[in-house]
Amino acid sequence: MKQLGGVAPQAPSPLPYPNADAPSEDLIARCVHCGFCLPTCPTYAVLGVETDSPRGRIRLMKTVWEGRVGADSAGFDKHISQCVDCRACETACPSGVEYGKLVEAARSQILMARPRSAVERFVRAVAFDWLIPHRRTLAGFAMLSSLAKRLHVAKLLRAMRLRSASRLAELLDLVPDQTSAEGPQGVVAAIGERRARVAMFSGCVMGSAFGSTNAATARVLARNGVEVIVVGEQTCCGALHTHAGERERGRALARRNVVAFEKAEADAIIVNAAGCGAAMKEYGWLLKDDPAWADRAMRFAGRVRDATEYLGDLGLSVMPGAIHARATYDDPCHLLHGQRVSVQPRALLAAITGLELVPLVEADMCCGSAGTYNVTQPDLARALLDRKVANVLRTDAEIVVTANPGCLMQIQAGLRRAGSKARVIHLFDLLDEAYRAA
Repeated sequence: MKQLGGVAPQAPSPLPYPNADAPSEDLIARCVHCGFCLPTCPTYAVLGVETDSPRGRIRLMKTVWEGRVGADSAGFDKHISQCVDCRACETACPSGVEYGKLVEAARSQILMARPRSAVERFVRAVAFDWLIPHRRTLAGFAMLSSLAKRLHVAKLLRAMRLRSASRLAELLDLVPDQTSAEGPQGVVAAIGERRARVAMFSGCVMGSAFGSTNAATARVLARNGVEVIVVGEQTCCGALHTHAGERERGRALARRNVVAFEKAEADAIIVNAAGCGAAMKEYGWLLKDDPAWADRAMRFAGRVRDATEYLGDLGLSVMPGAIHARATYDDPCHLLHGQRVSVQPRALLAAITGLELVPLVEADMCCGSAGTYNVTQPDLARALLDRKVANVLRTDAEIVVTANPGCLMQIQAGLRRAGSKARVIHLFDLLDEAYRAA
């Protein structure tokens, strides 16, 4: 039998995929292999390998259904794992292939089919069960990491000249100099006439390390007549879990959030982290096979709005003050490609007097952060980051604006390594500064 894309065919198995979470054959059938996705795919741009392109990976998923490749194949695991899941291919696809749903389903099957070492199982349990869903624990971890960075622990690790120690040093470079878990609580009243009432999603990383950005988001919304409610019973959105194939863990978190936000009488659920928003807008798909939760999840998903999307559509009632600087905007993948939001962030930036907004080449291409991608695929993540940094440097921007914590940390680390003093900031932190200037 002919070898396919570097993956050796295996004997057919009675069940091509381990369970019902398999990549949908209907979604796979939408792909006509036209190749429009190829120029948009970050891993194809770096590797130039067909099996590391969206249509190549979809073809591999199909061959598993056909029994020609096993879901436990090392090659299948490699090519699916190397995907950044940025979903740029969805934006480019003329056939409407929902690739993100396919690749996340494929990862869940690999997780079931391929035995994991005791060490990997332990690491996954620590990350996905004990750390990420628990904000206080994650906040403590973020605080210790920030302290280690300020004490120059990374320098000591690099001096050890060990690959594992150097890798830890690179991860420390990603940590913000200062972390904050002090976000808004309860209700933040609208200033002036109340135009709307929203429930705010705090998030795990945002709530634990970027609490000040959550507070800035609430202040900006309040200045524009929006009352903000912070729901206390919420938890992690589950995006990192589902991206890593941990769908049952992701579903459990989704159910908790559905219950928490059902109690909030609000016009919308506001999210200021692009990855979280994209995941929450797809709760209906994640829970579609659960009769007790499918309809509730769909209703929840229909209320989710990114903060830039919501305020951009609502319109500013009070204009921000001036910030005289040269800035560029980098589109978070899961905001642009996952949620199709691109006009509103730029419109909000255009409202800041004195801000010179210069276009960024490949603003739509992944920076290599991609959830935990810079941890699990460090070499590819570094190649993508170097490409992003080179494009940012060409703009001569003093400020790089984005709307996702992972992108912010990744690009900031890359710019510092390149010797740039450009500041990377969340869009709502910049808006908050502009309002303070007013």
